[in-house]
Amino acid sequence: MKTSRCVLAVLLFAGLLAQAQASSWVAGLHHMTLTDPVDERPMQALAFYPSQGTLHNIRIDGYPVDVAEEAPVALGQFPLLVLSHGNTGSPLALHYLATSLAREGFVVVAVIHPGDNARDHSRLGTLSNLYGRPLQVSAAITAAREDALLGPYLNDGKVGVIGYSAGGETALILSGGQPDLDRLRQYCLERPTDNDACKTHGVLIADRSELAPKADARVGAVMLMAPLSLMFGRHALAGVKVPALIYSGDSDQLVAVDRNAEALARKLPVTPDYRLLAGAGHFVFMARCDDEQRTRMAALCKDAEGVDRRHIHHSLQQDTAAFFTQALGGPEHAERSAATAAPRQQQR
Repeated sequence: MKTSRCVLAVLLFAGLLAQAQASSWVAGLHHMTLTDPVDERPMQALAFYPSQGTLHNIRIDGYPVDVAEEAPVALGQFPLLVLSHGNTGSPLALHYLATSLAREGFVVVAVIHPGDNARDHSRLGTLSNLYGRPLQVSAAITAAREDALLGPYLNDGKVGVIGYSAGGETALILSGGQPDLDRLRQYCLERPTDNDACKTHGVLIADRSELAPKADARVGAVMLMAPLSLMFGRHALAGVKVPALIYSGDSDQLVAVDRNAEALARKLPVTPDYRLLAGAGHFVFMARCDDEQRTRMAALCKDAEGVDRRHIHHSLQQDTAAFFTQALGGPEHAERSAATAAPRQQQR
């Protein structure tokens, strides 16, 4: 009886210790320089991860974030997620999601896509952008696993991909989707006034005709927000066999929901968890704005009456963490990692 009580006490203490560790995690920030597989030039990425460092408020690309910059990673083994931003965007627009996931025990690597970001639009409307973006995410997965700061704390399981807008297209290619360029041409004939999807009149510039869509077998789940997905018919999605969580606003002013998120939810071979947000527009998924941002980019900051961006973000943070925990497994805290380290070493 005494032995059983001792074991129970030890387990209870371990559980309380794990909860205390998780509750004390803050979001670390690690700046990474990678090699763009499209042209072998440097590209940048930002990694958010669980840490117990000291928070500082810093401003990056106009976004204020509370992070422990280059602080040590918390002890444990953590799942890896990679984030792909929208056309001409910045991963900092989703900093609230990346930092919340880091506090929950995920490592989130956010690629700044070369030629398609807030400062550089040079690859817009090109094949090198459509097919290069997934290659860049794959390069980020490899780089994170080899990174001196992050690598030792990443588990060896599947990777999750978060895609916003055009990042949804990127995530679908990575998980096995094969975009059909004829669908884009046909769409732009039907809806030529869609200035976002049809800037090149439905014909992508064949700057790198040797490139092709390339899936990454390491991807095990995708979370999509207002995904650009009109180039994927049912047959083009046949290879996407991973769980998906999809969010879209029914008042999206940029990406036509009927031809994108709604159609995607019907056609994916694995039925996704699809959430349609009443009254929400395309930019509701971006971080809430401060006064400086409201002045500089008012259109991206204003939501329709009755739409509460704060509430949507709170739910999205919780649901995304729960989704990836179920799909990929959760973080292993320090004491559990230590307990499993010996068996792993013996297997090696």
